[in-house]
Amino acid sequence: MATAREIHRHMKSIGNIGKITKAMKMVAAARLRRAQEKAAASRPYALKIKEVLSNVAADTSVIAGLNPKEHPLLQHREVKRVGYLVLCSDKGLAGAYSANALKKAVAEISKCEHEVLIITSGRKAKEYFARRGYNVVSSHFGFSDRPTYEDAVDIAHDAMEAFASEQIDELHIVYTLFKNVLSQVPTSELILPVKPPEDVDSSNKIQESFIFEPSQDEALKILAPKYLQTIIYAALVQSAASELGSRMTAMSSATDNAGKLVQSLQLSYNKARQAGITRELNEIVGGVEALAQSNH
Repeated sequence: MATAREIHRHMKSIGNIGKITKAMKMVAAARLRRAQEKAAASRPYALKIKEVLSNVAADTSVIAGLNPKEHPLLQHREVKRVGYLVLCSDKGLAGAYSANALKKAVAEISKCEHEVLIITSGRKAKEYFARRGYNVVSSHFGFSDRPTYEDAVDIAHDAMEAFASEQIDELHIVYTLFKNVLSQVPTSELILPVKPPEDVDSSNKIQESFIFEPSQDEALKILAPKYLQTIIYAALVQSAASELGSRMTAMSSATDNAGKLVQSLQLSYNKARQAGITRELNEIVGGVEALAQSNH
């Protein structure tokens, strides 16, 4: 049985851990609000630019008039190699956030019948796929819980290079969609090549028409890369909000568990201390009796 001193030392250690987890919970909660605002602000623009470019892709007359070398993101070709952009965290202590994102990515990859190439964002994703022998062509990390638009531009640049050079023929993005603090949903979407809306029949005229200024060639040179950067940035901020929400929940549970453990150890400490006092009293009484008998 552990001594009172050992139990007291354990209680102090657990108490210090509880303070750390409580501080991490408060930091995650403070940063989560800003991450939620970014996620909510970026999503409508990402959905709209995707809608616009999808409708452009549905107009075969526009696509046919473009130079494939100058507009590779709008070109469709036979699929031989598929790329997956997997967004994950740099650090742990975020509950099952990373595990769920990686599980979703592996499930999507296992259904793919073509050669697979991986682009990772987040140190956890990089380490996971590298250890298992996947073909990781590009890795980005150091910003999973506070991404900027520049980070999305860097990732999009690598993705565009791989797609334009025909290193990959399709690009899917796997990220975590933020619902609320207790609910984050791992999601997979096809982002390259840009495809027409599913509700538009290719034999029919598209519902919206666009006037390009100065020209459709110049406009799409800017719009197509901007589409990819925006979609990736929206996914990054959604993942950041999901990571912070999951970390806040995990640290809250850890703090509560630390408090319960300290209470349990307090009872054990009191019992051990009482047993020690009782033993010392017995030794004193026994010593007094032995001394009295020796004098008699």
